[in-house]
Amino acid sequence: MVGEKSVGILGIGSYVPDAIVTNHDLEQMLDTSASWIVERTGITERRVAKDGEATSDLATRAAAKALLDAGVSAEEIDLIIVATVTPDMVFPSVACIVQENLKASQAAAFDLTAVCSGFMYGLATGSAFIQSGTYNKVLVIGAETLSRITDWTDRNTAIIFGDGAGAVVLGEVPSGYGIRGMHLGSDGAGGDLLKIPAGGSRQPASVETIANRRHFIYMDGNEVFKFAVKVMGEAARKALENAKLSPADITFLVPHQANIRIIQSAAKRLNLPMEKVVVNVDKYGNTSAASIPIALEEAIHSGRIKNDDIIMLVGFGGGLTWGASVIKWYKQRN
Repeated sequence: MVGEKSVGILGIGSYVPDAIVTNHDLEQMLDTSASWIVERTGITERRVAKDGEATSDLATRAAAKALLDAGVSAEEIDLIIVATVTPDMVFPSVACIVQENLKASQAAAFDLTAVCSGFMYGLATGSAFIQSGTYNKVLVIGAETLSRITDWTDRNTAIIFGDGAGAVVLGEVPSGYGIRGMHLGSDGAGGDLLKIPAGGSRQPASVETIANRRHFIYMDGNEVFKFAVKVMGEAARKALENAKLSPADITFLVPHQANIRIIQSAAKRLNLPMEKVVVNVDKYGNTSAASIPIALEEAIHSGRIKNDDIIMLVGFGGGLTWGASVIKWYKQRN
């Protein structure tokens, strides 16, 4: 990793809503079956925010847990980055709302949009601020309430998405630990494959856009699948090259939790057995920018990931975008 400082994760936290929507629930709403959903996606259930619960609420809960885990106070945070495509409102940013909720009075704050790659982009941005010497501690949050932008009449997308949030506190760690290599990428030519067509300046909200259900997620599932299968392995290998490591050095792969078949394909391309892959897509579905930190938090706090392990984080998303990061894990006991 370029730079004199070693930057890593000081603390991590996650939060998912209590309400569960199972595949059997979706059978009552859509022309589908629980077994078909599992076969195609690996998902058995997903979490959905309750009425009145917004993205900032989920983000604040995850962030509070990350601060506690890091042993860091809100006043010590210099910057808050929230990766999301489901902000509470167009503005102010979710990050500013979280700043107020946490009383992180010294922190600058902004949102970042890279869809399911958002957490990876946030991780790269936050670590760069620390390496440059601009800030000491950065809070990076991936948070989504995708249930608000999911068309529950469309069986191609309604079965996939869920709500949740994951957060990390970034700071300086002992030399040789933390983020050792990164890779980010994008291909705007594929932007139409995964999008919400209306609601922005191109197609402002109107009676027509609402009637035509253009404020919900549209996805060309087959093309996104082919893109994801290809880019996950490529991104991971480029991050490993930057870290001067090889796939054989990976202790655990923590991929974006989009689809079990995509995850299995990424593992195969890296010659990794599934025992080395962190998977929780079955419980939460695709939570976009929140999926990687939620999965990472579970693996860490279950004791699966330990100091000195080499962790590969990799994701892809709309834009099209992708990102990967290699971390040599280190967590000081509080």
